[in-house]
Amino acid sequence: MTDQTPSSPNNRGEKISRRNVMAAAGIAAASVVSTAKGQEANPAAGGETQNAPITVDAKSGRLKQSVCKWCFPKMELDPFAAEVAKLGMVGIDLLSPAEFETVKKHGLVCTMVSSHSLANGLCDPKFHDDCLKEMNTAIEATSKEGWRNVICFSGNARGISTKQGMKNCVEALKKIVPVAEKANVILNMELLNSKVNHPDYMCDNSKWGIELVKQVGSDNFKLLYDIYHMQIMEGDIIRTIQDSHQFFGHYHTAGNPGRHELDDTQELLYPPIAKAIADTGFDGYFAHEFLPVRDPIAGLTSAVQQCIV
Repeated sequence: MTDQTPSSPNNRGEKISRRNVMAAAGIAAASVVSTAKGQEANPAAGGETQNAPITVDAKSGRLKQSVCKWCFPKMELDPFAAEVAKLGMVGIDLLSPAEFETVKKHGLVCTMVSSHSLANGLCDPKFHDDCLKEMNTAIEATSKEGWRNVICFSGNARGISTKQGMKNCVEALKKIVPVAEKANVILNMELLNSKVNHPDYMCDNSKWGIELVKQVGSDNFKLLYDIYHMQIMEGDIIRTIQDSHQFFGHYHTAGNPGRHELDDTQELLYPPIAKAIADTGFDGYFAHEFLPVRDPIAGLTSAVQQCIV
């Protein structure tokens, strides 16, 4: 019998397609959900189930997968954390210190700690005092747990030029980065799209963000490369990751258009993207940030499965 692997044609001469990749991930997700409900018993086998349960374990891959809680508003944090742990994920993104004990109870970490306002950010000096205060508090809380990441934002331009905005960001970051270095915490400025979701946001492309990282000049300041946002703004995702991965400290996923599940209704194919990130030797966190429109845990299970590389 011919061995049909994902990288080779099958015995009808058909190549493995994008739809087949998505379908396989969807079947795996559905199987995990169905095993939770139980399967038909086989009397001949002494009441045992006919098929062994299919499990998804993110830890079997090279990426440390996590997920953003805000995308699942109908689920309380405690049961959500339990589901996240079952999938072998390492943690949950964008939490505050008040939520730390809940995730720790499930053996998880907060993979990105929240800090200051998204719109009122570092590119505008009038917000520097508030931003730096909140970033300092987040750094202290993250360091106390021995965790890794704190988020920060450029904020909206409000008429400030990109050149002046970069100068203002560098000025603020040079004040707080030494605190992060001492605490062994990495500050991550998120790249967001200004076309659909965040009009006027300054750090809306990788070129500007990378130059900012270079000017700050510290291993404790990097970019949060949001794949969904950068697909909207510039595309060329895999090449950018391959060429500039040293500037990226964290990743977010979502489908586009719509920011929904990682499925065949959208234009991003995540298995090769995940592989490209893993191939760089990335040792940070890879967090799912999609808004589910179907069963949320089935969607998360499928996303995890696709990104086990």
